[in-house]
Amino acid sequence: MSSGLRSEIKQTKPFTSLEQEAQLNIERTAAVLGHAFAEALKPYGVTPTQYNALRILRGAGKEGLCRNEVRDRLIAQVPDVTRLLDRLEEIGLIERERSTTDRRLVGTRITTRGNALLRTLDEPIARVHKQHLGHMTNKQLRALNELLTLARQGV
Repeated sequence: MSSGLRSEIKQTKPFTSLEQEAQLNIERTAAVLGHAFAEALKPYGVTPTQYNALRILRGAGKEGLCRNEVRDRLIAQVPDVTRLLDRLEEIGLIERERSTTDRRLVGTRITTRGNALLRTLDEPIARVHKQHLGHMTNKQLRALNELLTLARQGV
């Protein structure tokens, strides 16, 4: 099974270590799945990071979250969360309001339009997840999740 990645990327020499192979396998898998996910979102006019931010804000409810709370919950770190939120606000998917009790805080909430977009996306995205990983058993998926969590603990 270890030759799978080597074959895929047309590498003729062995990896220098199992750690290197695992790292590259994780990166390759993330790139392949990430690209397919982005392609699935493209017809709806949102990027994976924008979709992630919208889901975070949907989960936050009517109270919303401040920018730093959104940043801390994003799957992928982005250099400028303010610009991400600016773009979502420009297209009417979120709204922001400065706190009346602490002027330094700006609350961010998903709009009705943003919620409608997510409802539209819920089923197609569930199908994408099933298409990408549905060939694995529940036991394999649980093991994969545990191993990936364990891998992140080393960072």
